[in-house]
Amino acid sequence: MKKTARVTPPTPVFFPVVIDPGVCNGCNRCIEVCSCDVFAPNPEPGKPPLVLFPAECWQEGSCVDACPRPGAMRWVRPPHLRVRCRRKSTGEDFFV
Repeated sequence: MKKTARVTPPTPVFFPVVIDPGVCNGCNRCIEVCSCDVFAPNPEPGKPPLVLFPAECWQEGSCVDACPRPGAMRWVRPPHLRVRCRRKSTGEDFFV
C-alpha cells in the first residue's frame, strides 16, 4: 500500500497589514514600496492588493506611509513589539 503525505503551509496567525477594501482604490503603491514582496496585485482592477506572504513582513510600515488614501491600510504591531501601559487614574491596562 502506497502512503501519501499532504503538506500544507502553516496558516499565519498574525497579519501585520490590514487593508480596508471599502477605502482602497487599488493603486498598488504599497506593492511598489514593499521591500519584502508581501503583496501581489489583484487581478481585478480597482481592488485592493492581495497579501500573499504576511509572515515575510519586516514590520517597517512603508506600505502604510506610501498609501495615498487615509484609512485604506493600517499597520498592526506584532504582539511582541506592543507596548503595555497602565493608566494611573483607573489602573486599566492597554496596549499602544
